[in-house]
Amino acid sequence: MYFLTGWPRRLLCPLRSEEEPFHVQPSSQRFYFALLSETQLSIWFSRPSVLIVSYIESAKAAAQFGFYQKAEWKPDDSMIAVATAKGYILLFDVLGGGDDKYLYEPVYPKGSPRVKVTPGYKEEQCAPALSLEMKKPVDLEAPITSLQSLREDLLVCTADGYLHVLHWDGLGSNGRKAICLTTIPFSLDLQSARGGPSLDLEGVYIRCMEYCVTLDGFAVVLSDGRLGFITPLSNTITTDLQGVWAADVTDGTCVAVNNKYRLMAFGCASGSVLVYMIDTTTGSMQLSHKLELTPKHYPDIYNKTGPVKLICWSPDYSVAMVTWECGGLSLWSVFGAHLICTLGEDFAYRSDDTKKDPLKISSMSWGAEGYHLWVLPYKPERRRQEEQQDVEMVEAPPSSLQAGILQFHFIKSALTVNPCTSNQEQVLLHGEDRLYLTCIDPSQIHSSSDAHPHAHIHPRDGSPMHHPPNPDSSLSQGLSTLLGHKHWHVVQIHSTYLESNWPIRFAAIDTAGQCMAVAGRRGFAHYSLFTRKWKLFGNITQEQNMTVTGGLAWWNDFVVVACYNFIDQQEQLRLYQRSSNLDNAFASVTKLHSDTLLLNVFRDMVILFRADCSICLYSIERRNDSPNPSASVELLQEVSMSRYIPHPALVVSVTLTSVRTETGITLKAPQQACMAESIMLNLAGQLIMLQRDRSGPQVRDKETPAVNKKLLPFCPPVVLAQCVENVWTTCRSNKKKRHLLEALWLSCGEAGMKVWLPLFPRDHRKPHSFLSRRIMLPFHINIYPLAVLFEDALVLGATNETVLYDGLQGSSEPLEALFPYCTVERTSQIYLHHILRQLLVRNLGEQALMLAQSCASLPYFPHVMELMVHVVLEEEATSREPIPDPLLPTVAKFITEFPLFLQTIVHCARKTEYALWNYLFAAVGNPKDLFEECLMAQDLDTAASYLIILQNMEVPAVSRQHATLLFNTALEQGKWDLCRHMIRFLKAIGSGEMETPPPTPTTQEPSSTGFEFFRNRSISLSQSADSVTTGKFNLQKTFSMPTGASAKGRDVECAENMYIDMMLWRHARHLLEQVRLRDLGCFSAQLGFELIGWLCRERNRVARVEDFVTALKRLHKDFLWPFPVIPVGSLSSPLKNGRCRTVLSTRLLKSQSADSLLNSDMDTASPPTAPTNHTWMDGLGQRAKDMDTASSAHSNQHSPQTHDAFLSLLTNKVEEYSVGSATDLTETSSVVDGDWMMVDENSSTLSLSQAELEHISMELANKGPHKSQVQLRYLLHVFMEAGCLEWCVVIGLILRDANVIKQVISFLDSPEVPPETVQSVRNGLLAVDTWASTDCLGYKPFLNLIQPQLQHLLDSASEQVQPESFQPVSQSSKLSGSEALGGAAVPRVEDSRGVSAPLGLALPSLEPAGGFPRPPSEDCPPEQTEEQGEEEGAYDCTLS
Repeated sequence: MYFLTGWPRRLLCPLRSEEEPFHVQPSSQRFYFALLSETQLSIWFSRPSVLIVSYIESAKAAAQFGFYQKAEWKPDDSMIAVATAKGYILLFDVLGGGDDKYLYEPVYPKGSPRVKVTPGYKEEQCAPALSLEMKKPVDLEAPITSLQSLREDLLVCTADGYLHVLHWDGLGSNGRKAICLTTIPFSLDLQSARGGPSLDLEGVYIRCMEYCVTLDGFAVVLSDGRLGFITPLSNTITTDLQGVWAADVTDGTCVAVNNKYRLMAFGCASGSVLVYMIDTTTGSMQLSHKLELTPKHYPDIYNKTGPVKLICWSPDYSVAMVTWECGGLSLWSVFGAHLICTLGEDFAYRSDDTKKDPLKISSMSWGAEGYHLWVLPYKPERRRQEEQQDVEMVEAPPSSLQAGILQFHFIKSALTVNPCTSNQEQVLLHGEDRLYLTCIDPSQIHSSSDAHPHAHIHPRDGSPMHHPPNPDSSLSQGLSTLLGHKHWHVVQIHSTYLESNWPIRFAAIDTAGQCMAVAGRRGFAHYSLFTRKWKLFGNITQEQNMTVTGGLAWWNDFVVVACYNFIDQQEQLRLYQRSSNLDNAFASVTKLHSDTLLLNVFRDMVILFRADCSICLYSIERRNDSPNPSASVELLQEVSMSRYIPHPALVVSVTLTSVRTETGITLKAPQQACMAESIMLNLAGQLIMLQRDRSGPQVRDKETPAVNKKLLPFCPPVVLAQCVENVWTTCRSNKKKRHLLEALWLSCGEAGMKVWLPLFPRDHRKPHSFLSRRIMLPFHINIYPLAVLFEDALVLGATNETVLYDGLQGSSEPLEALFPYCTVERTSQIYLHHILRQLLVRNLGEQALMLAQSCASLPYFPHVMELMVHVVLEEEATSREPIPDPLLPTVAKFITEFPLFLQTIVHCARKTEYALWNYLFAAVGNPKDLFEECLMAQDLDTAASYLIILQNMEVPAVSRQHATLLFNTALEQGKWDLCRHMIRFLKAIGSGEMETPPPTPTTQEPSSTGFEFFRNRSISLSQSADSVTTGKFNLQKTFSMPTGASAKGRDVECAENMYIDMMLWRHARHLLEQVRLRDLGCFSAQLGFELIGWLCRERNRVARVEDFVTALKRLHKDFLWPFPVIPVGSLSSPLKNGRCRTVLSTRLLKSQSADSLLNSDMDTASPPTAPTNHTWMDGLGQRAKDMDTASSAHSNQHSPQTHDAFLSLLTNKVEEYSVGSATDLTETSSVVDGDWMMVDENSSTLSLSQAELEHISMELANKGPHKSQVQLRYLLHVFMEAGCLEWCVVIGLILRDANVIKQVISFLDSPEVPPETVQSVRNGLLAVDTWASTDCLGYKPFLNLIQPQLQHLLDSASEQVQPESFQPVSQSSKLSGSEALGGAAVPRVEDSRGVSAPLGLALPSLEPAGGFPRPPSEDCPPEQTEEQGEEEGAYDCTLS
């Protein structure tokens, strides 16, 4: 509503004086302020805030009259009355300054249009020169306690118990009248008044009094602390007075009345403010609510504030400012919502937590329109500071002799004075010179690049798109805009308009939040966020000849204005088009018969509330017949409300709505939800509804032509709610969210919010006759609501935040430095859980379910559910008395209707203390059952959360059993993060040290491209030239079982670790049996599983290959590896010309899956399409980093660490060279795009024969993604290490690497290889050969290439060789660009242009002590191969 902003401003008095001002009194329009000190009366102007004139009493007169005490202005600002200590009333005439009218004048630049102004124009923007003349004093012969101006009279209360009525003009003896308080009868209500006074008022006088226009009476505080209200029974104020008094209150100190809401706020010595209303039937005083600090928010000070010193209602009566004897300021809304208090938090404490003394206030007053609060600090405060200054020998500046006035700055909601519908869906605040909006920036609506900057990318990634956080950067009403930040879009009001029309009285924003309009003293101006420009009247005379009276609103792109025209001296309704110039020539003007007080727009209707208490409905229609679009306005209906409204000023807001109670009619036709069905009137806080009267004969719409369709009359009004500050309703409709869009939202001060919710029969069933059509549900909210987002189930608001600055400390710190710097931040709150809970309490579960289902798609719906469970749980589980009808079981049952039930319960439990868990799970079910439900629903993360609960509530055996279940499921689904947590969890259960769980073993975050094999393992490659020539690796390699360095702690926690290992082994065995090598690789890499050691043990068991062909097909599929295509040269086809062939092969290359074209009949076709954003060139940039790290040998001394390490590749110059050749090739092939005939052999940059080019393109088409290749090479290395020779053969086949096959077959000669392995390899290769001949001819060239080895194997069938079956590991990684690798023909020649050559692998002499063959060596690029001849190189591999 009202929010404090910035620091207070300090106004210093230019006069040298010892006296301190102690009383400030504003004039009726608040443009002038009278300040009193002991013998001085000063008048200040409001903008600029300057001293105009000061009257100083002579010493002789001061001795006669006594010091000044109070002041009061005459309503027309022409006189001031001052009360003095010795019972005199001094009257001063306030006179204009004659010739020199102005103290200050604005200076305009030359040629400014503002120089040629209308007569009398300057007076309104400059401080006028005034003078004060004292008239004859009036002696009342008793101390004066209160002054009150009343039309032509001045009421003065004196301490002898009299009430004097003086005329402002005729102050002779005839103009005076005195009423004795004892003659006024007081009773508890007007009905029981018997004649004589029922209160003993002997010796009692009126301490404080204020007149209330709308109640037509005086609120008084008597000297004995009683509270009363005196009302005249007849028309004249002075006769037949009757008083009522409030029972049980005897400590009143002061009073302030609220004319708009008919409330009287009485301050009490206890520190609380009692707000009373008058009961209209009995006339008694009834307590409406209290304004008091709560111990919850102000535990240190709530009962130490001292008596209330002053209460001040703001000029629009929407908030009250209160101060106490001990100091401090506190702001409440009219019905008690607490907004600000300076007795707590940063206001009361410095940054080092020392307490500040609260500022004591002697007088305060609101400035014009409530933008400022003028505060006079209490005298001793300043004296003490000045004494300190003297003690410190700091010379005080002259201005400190007369301390100044503090001016606090406020910004307020546009709803306070202009509660039109469009202001209710946007938060619009206005300060005296700027607007604060929460809406979005139209310039970004159409840009696609940053349409949702908050939604997809991390908001603080430093990219220019998100930095700085712009308050207006999302699509219209995107939730990220409304919730994502706390900043405002601030629009400065045009200074030219402000200069002459300050203060701004009305502001309005359109429903889209893109256009604003403001109206000050005269005219109005509007602003567009599209253009970022203000539009002002081009003709100043037109601006100065109108003043906005009833407010502003937007209708489409028209500003609707209710104004008074000074030239014609009549009230008008005007519509101005936004895009045309602001000029009366383009306005559509309708004359009105009476002053307009309020204006609102509903769809294409305007509703006006007028000073004669009538409501007028007008229809607006857009006319496009003229060159400038205009609107025509037509009167539809007039409704007189004078019977129900005692005073027009009491109407706070008027709204047309489509809301109705649906009596006598069921809502079958959805279009009826869009019609103007009822009028909502906020009458002094009472919400009154007038519905259309449908009781008469209903005429069908079809039968009557639209022209003479008469609008239905309205029924008598019904009161819907009390204490209403704001009302929200929408004219939009949405079938899915009817509950929210057809509801009526009310803000009720300290009582929170209320919603008047429609209840719909489910599935068009006949509604129950006993079920009402609507229900009013109250709920509390932590913010002050300013806007309701209907579809999003959100309330938007604003809140005051403070910033402390340390630099201002010191004993002589200025007064304003006592205050922190205040800012206003946006807030929002979800309310759905409150409503659902209220419906469940009232046994309306079906309605709650319909409402919740309509909102289930909201992003914070899970949070709503959690909140609901949490709030109910906290209340019921911590209640001291037993609850007869607990709500938690109902809430639990309700949540089970939604899929996020399991997750809601566990999140709520983990945010609640352990002591409440039993109560929670008694209502929702056993956590073991819920855990099992999570497993069945495959929701493993939620199941993991339940484990933590089980672990606290059950014995270790139970939690281990459930953890094992979850671990196995997570392994199966490849949830590696969860697996690592589970390993840690299981270890911790075993070791009993759950408080400090051990770190995750080899923790690794899953990378975006799948697992990385090479993160923690480095292979140093140094070429030794003599090995390949002999065809053997001269390396003694001992295999290290898990007894080395990596397993130091194994003996200690062997049982628990053995348990975990058993599960890991079982999973690995399962993967290998199902030929899921890629998953096995992932598993090993992510969980640090010692694959080689395990494979060594399983070499002759599960690590065998049963069916080579199936295994080969499975690998093709798993690694997205294309089946080979037959090179053109080997095809005896009539289409042997290169063009046709190569087009085909490049298409294959693009699809990365040859079998989709050539082998479409094969049963294991791999996925034909690669991701569109990856090409096979993508991998090239990475080439230097992650070339195929196929293999390396381990030196003996490093063997213990091998199983925990991961391969990482060290590059060498040869690889870089090979990257170059690949890049040349890719560029050429992409330029030519498959049409090789166009490349002339002689001029080709590559100087390749056509046959060679065809060959290379074939090779590229036959390669899988680069990542897969790296993974297969790694698996080859692992299986070689472990001696699983059958798997080595399979991987050698898929890579079509003759050296691998050659090496394995040479291994088979070793005596240690069991004969069944040799047999298996031989049979496997024969099976592959048979399969290739029939189903996959692409493998034939390669099989022909290894024919000698195959032959050797068949020949040596009699002697049993010693094979070792090896098993692969595979890696799940995203398909990335393929590299040309290895080849299908003779490696030395055909790979000369490829990227890398096949592995040259030699067999080590196998040691009996469990030594195993050396793994495949690093890929050796072909260029190097040619240069080195036969020196293919043994690699010394150190794994660290």
